[in-house]
Amino acid sequence: MAGSLSSSNGSSHFFFLLLLLLSIASLLSPSVAYRPGDIVSMSKSGQYHGSRTVWHDVIGRHCPIFAVNREVLIPLAKPTGFTGADPYKISFQVGHEKFLIPWLLVVNRKSTSVPMIDVHLKYSGNDIHGVTAKVVDMPQHYIEVHKDIQKNFWDVEHWPKHVLVRYTWEEQSEIDVSGGFYVLFGSGLLLSFILAIYVLQSSQDKLARFVRETVVDSSVPGGVAKVE
Repeated sequence: MAGSLSSSNGSSHFFFLLLLLLSIASLLSPSVAYRPGDIVSMSKSGQYHGSRTVWHDVIGRHCPIFAVNREVLIPLAKPTGFTGADPYKISFQVGHEKFLIPWLLVVNRKSTSVPMIDVHLKYSGNDIHGVTAKVVDMPQHYIEVHKDIQKNFWDVEHWPKHVLVRYTWEEQSEIDVSGGFYVLFGSGLLLSFILAIYVLQSSQDKLARFVRETVVDSSVPGGVAKVE
């Protein structure tokens, strides 16, 4: 009766542990994955005259949207001590993974055209695999649509200035062999751990009984206890 009860408790502990691990996995996986239409978080920093700002979160309407090509106007605040003599650069960190975009020169470039930031994002499934960006001259058809940008950008006294950012997504369909190997290896290791715990729990009573019987047999000659 006791052995049956202990075996039942061991099975209950095993299934409770399995459900707990599955629950944790289900909670963690959505937190790092994206779905089409999700806002991808982004932060921004500025650099002027050797001084850099802290990282500031970019509001949602200016951030990339997962798997959606679009253009947004991002405002640039006037840097401290701005005189117009030095270049003004900005940098971005994109996504939960904090993909870093190196410093981009946007003010005082060697160009008479209004700058535009071209951001290229690569993804596969629900994951972002990389982000690159470069500053290019704003195409003429954009200037025709956003006529105030050109006028205000060259006005030294007008702040904040707005820079057009174009987000372009590229889907990668190749199979991630190394990633799949790590997933399979991790799953196998987890299952082995769970099975080991289950085996230990289910054999605990048998092991204890075996030890008791072994101790009794070894303490009494011939394995038979004397009765007085």
